[in-house]
Amino acid sequence: MRNLTGLSALLLAAAFTFVPAEAQSANEVVLGYAMAKSGPFTSTGLSSEVAVDLAVREINAAGGVDGKQIRLVKFDTAGKPEQAVVAIRRFAKDEGALAVIGPFLSSECRVAFPVGEREGIPMISSASSAPGLTQGHSFAFRNTMDEATKIEKLIKVKREKGLLGKNAAIAYASDDFVSKSAGAEAFPEALKRTGIAVDGSVNFPFAAFDLSPQVSQLMSKPTDMIALAAPPESAAKFVREMRRQGSKARVIGGSIFATPEFPGRVGDAGTGALVTVTFFSGRDDARTRRFVDNFLALAKERKLPEVLPPSQFDSASYDVVYVYVEAMRRAKVTGDPSKLVQERRAIRDALAGLKDFPGLEGSLTMGPDRDMLKPVYVLEARDGAWKFFEVTR
Repeated sequence: MRNLTGLSALLLAAAFTFVPAEAQSANEVVLGYAMAKSGPFTSTGLSSEVAVDLAVREINAAGGVDGKQIRLVKFDTAGKPEQAVVAIRRFAKDEGALAVIGPFLSSECRVAFPVGEREGIPMISSASSAPGLTQGHSFAFRNTMDEATKIEKLIKVKREKGLLGKNAAIAYASDDFVSKSAGAEAFPEALKRTGIAVDGSVNFPFAAFDLSPQVSQLMSKPTDMIALAAPPESAAKFVREMRRQGSKARVIGGSIFATPEFPGRVGDAGTGALVTVTFFSGRDDARTRRFVDNFLALAKERKLPEVLPPSQFDSASYDVVYVYVEAMRRAKVTGDPSKLVQERRAIRDALAGLKDFPGLEGSLTMGPDRDMLKPVYVLEARDGAWKFFEVTR
């Protein structure tokens, strides 16, 4: 057999990752779900799928969207931008989806958002945080904030608590799209705007085995803080190497390595690290406790490889479903295939006007750049876990 190349190979891959849909019923509305549940983001993708399915289950049990049940059509992109493009086109052209949950990653959104704009289908990402991804796209939204915004809020909290140092250095993974965007652009700009001198910057491949040269370079001119942007495993490796070489700088970060397992993975070396998230599973209120309990029950039922409390990516994915339901109700959607173009536009307009929606994560308002405005929690790594530090907006 000849080797498949180009579009043929891409379509074949899509066939293996796509979850087939049933014939559309008159009593349903269809949402597409572009998820990254295989490849390097398997654990996060599986976890977020639990949150999305939980939200759909709750909404349908309560009567759906004005009596119409939500049918979820899933596509596993494996975190690959080219697969995210296939997913958006499939949802828009073949599945009659009114809107899309996802894509998940910044690298996916960078190429998929323009495609969704051309197809005229609303998309809400629950995780992509590279700056500027929604600009120029009226159908693209994010239930998140960019890394620059988050780091500015963290620095604001440190200043209010009298913990702000005089200078900082930056370290980032150069071959991870969102980490590079944060380290090369967002962090320098945010630190500059808040009056913090940047006295050094290093980068490294996120799969690098030895990070001692980069840490040694920063140690030649010690700073009070190190702003770190890297996936969890490489971030943990960098922090451990910092402490091995005697660095006492406080590590700060946005949300890239703010996963539930990070403090345990990095151990005592991570003590004092500060990150920003938009959801804290330890928050003591009835809705949070109910969500956490139901999430853990469903994750155990599905025998996930690692069952952990829900992260901000899970809560954001859960809220995306409820935000879409609110938008569909405001838009008075019917799910009629002959009205797809008009109803997709009506959903888009309802999303743009969303204000003070009572989400799981708090009061949600869509900002002018189509990034969600919501509370931000600052967490500190202590005793192998994230602990509440402060909340701000």
